Amino acid sequence: MGKTLDPLDRRILAQLQEDGRLTHRELADRVGLSPTPCARRVRMLEEAGYITGFTALLDEARLGFGFSVFVSVKLDRQIGDQLATFEKAIALCPEVVDCWLMTGNRDYLLRIAVADLAEYERFLTGRLTKIPGVASLESSIPIRRVKGRQSRLV
Repeated sequence: MGKTLDPLDRRILAQLQEDGRLTHRELADRVGLSPTPCARRVRMLEEAGYITGFTALLDEARLGFGFSVFVSVKLDRQIGDQLATFEKAIALCPEVVDCWLMTGNRDYLLRIAVADLAEYERFLTGRLTKIPGVASLESSIPIRRVKGRQSRLV
């Protein structure tokens, strides 16, 4: 990363995390800088990798993806080639919105976002179980999200 964050950088990041659509002028006003130095700092934070992009947060349910399933995946063997094969196959599945390599008794944790149980069944039987090296799967269906956010700077 190279750059060490100072308190002003942290304030800039916190403001952008709250509202990524702020103009440079609005952001500068909120952190107590003029627009040009503020824009320069934002660019440096992007170049240093602290800001990885800007995106809109979408309502999955309103878009037809209101059914989430968490799937724990165990592979036959946890070796380099098999991990790479699984990860490459998962990258091609738009239903998989999160994929984590895990410690413990399962190798991966996935979050699947689909329209309903029938669509999940089609994904499970038509794609996920056919990925080479998958030994077992365990599905958990969440009832409701209690808390959800990205880590925040205070």
